[in-house]
Amino acid sequence: MKRLFIQALVVAISSLSLTSVWSGDADGSTAPVVHHASHKGRPFHRSLVRFVPSRPSFGEVAGLHITRDELALKSSVAYVIDQDTNEVLLSKNDEAVLPIASITKLMTGVLISEAKLNMDEPITITEDEIDTEKGSHSRLAVGATLTRGELLQLALMSSENRAAHALGRTFPGGLEAFVSLMNAKASSIGMKDTRYAEPTGLSPRNQSSAKDLATLVGYAYNDPLLRQLTTNGSYSVEVGRRRMEFRTTNHLVSSPNWDIGLQKTGYISEAGQCLVMQAKIAGRKLIMVFLDSAGKFSRIADAERVRRWIENETRRGALRTPT
Repeated sequence: MKRLFIQALVVAISSLSLTSVWSGDADGSTAPVVHHASHKGRPFHRSLVRFVPSRPSFGEVAGLHITRDELALKSSVAYVIDQDTNEVLLSKNDEAVLPIASITKLMTGVLISEAKLNMDEPITITEDEIDTEKGSHSRLAVGATLTRGELLQLALMSSENRAAHALGRTFPGGLEAFVSLMNAKASSIGMKDTRYAEPTGLSPRNQSSAKDLATLVGYAYNDPLLRQLTTNGSYSVEVGRRRMEFRTTNHLVSSPNWDIGLQKTGYISEAGQCLVMQAKIAGRKLIMVFLDSAGKFSRIADAERVRRWIENETRRGALRTPT
């Protein structure tokens, strides 16, 4: 009953026409609105910065943030399972269906990888890739040409929205066919509460549950290409006469405290901060999902809390390492 209420509330909110005052891409930080002061037509030397509160996420509106857990996580949704045994180690609002932001790109990657398309084929960024949903910024200018493989790397590692959109647009059959395949794939692997509207995650109509996303992570982990592309720390590409370097949106991939096999981050205001990972902790292969986390760094902090908790519980014998 609670899950149906949340789904109904999300649908109602997503039907509203809302205009954001924030700028930034799906995984980027937001920027304040800046007004330049003037006196009798002459500008002052300083600017007045007006910080406008961002809109609440769907999870906040649904009241999910009031749910307490033993680790005091900032994510309103959390789900941690043993990848080999499916044992649930941590569960918090795991059936809530919410926007998933750029976690969407993991399914985009699954389809591109499984289609066995020519990864060396050049693809040009067009005006179709311009974000009209959020007005987000991209380092890939209209007219830039990269290979399909390079676009896939940037979409999965740096959460590049234009890269992901171009991959969907140039898929055999076009963008509409690609989105249909995203939904068909989700259904075929058991993601019963998942719906995709586009391949980037900018739309709040891309929605799923923590349980479904754990299924997706487990499925994607079986693909060596996706494991590699999602865990690279940086990547440089030639764009025209310029060499541009892109970095991962998840610095944990380079941390000596982590052994991460696959990961993806996401953020739009409707979804909050999101993170999914496959990682090995205390001898266990785990799948971790954090959705609707409050605060720019809170999804990472929640992952660290879970890692330390599992390591501590394993040391004192409360959690046994599978043999």
